[in-house]
Amino acid sequence: MQRAAPRSGRSTRVASRVCLVVLAGASLSVPGECAAVPFAPVDSISVGGTVALDSQLVDRGMAITEPGPILQGALHVSTPSGWSAGLSTSVQSRSPGGVVGVIGQIARSWVLSGNWQMQSSLSYYRYPGHGQARTYDRSELGVSWIYRDVLTLGVSGTHLDRYGGQRPRGAADLGLRWPLAYGFAASASLGVAQELLPPRGKGYERRNHYYYGHLGMSWDHGPWRVELAHMVSHRDRLYFQPDISPWIATVSWTF
Repeated sequence: MQRAAPRSGRSTRVASRVCLVVLAGASLSVPGECAAVPFAPVDSISVGGTVALDSQLVDRGMAITEPGPILQGALHVSTPSGWSAGLSTSVQSRSPGGVVGVIGQIARSWVLSGNWQMQSSLSYYRYPGHGQARTYDRSELGVSWIYRDVLTLGVSGTHLDRYGGQRPRGAADLGLRWPLAYGFAASASLGVAQELLPPRGKGYERRNHYYYGHLGMSWDHGPWRVELAHMVSHRDRLYFQPDISPWIATVSWTF
């Protein structure tokens, strides 16, 4: 599930997804990833969540599932001091065991000024029942800067569980969410990330980094959101990896 700028009145940072992030390729907000953690200060301990139906699970420009209905759920708790924690899961009926992704996150947020906020987070991504997607099980440390819930800039470092000997991989994401009239909003994102997987022996060549992003439109009505996004990724496709659908749709309900 990819992360995104929060909606007014319910400041939550979703993943990612999916999905920074509007961090490119996020979900429960921008189709892709799934993690929901609030980053705005609250007056008391707050508990909430999101339930969403997506057309595909995408993780930072990588297709985790084949196109098809993905049910996602996320819960978060936040404190007045700026600490928050969240847990999200994704389920697809055609996948072995049903569960295709789980993301846990703990974060700390600060208000820098009337317009700027900052958040640092530690996330754990696990894909327990989706074949080769388990290759992307990882821990990730990230820092984000948010301007008026409209512009988000994030950088992160990733450690792969299955390749503990390799150096951390970096990524940077820039996201924009611009409110329009009648509950509509336009969104866009651009990200660059180093390839997570190491080369497969002598003579095997792959680009060291790749680019990804999206252009989208959403409509909010109370706790409901409907979103359609056009996804782009220049990542080299691996033999075990499905293709990214060019269009990803999301319907979500926040409580």
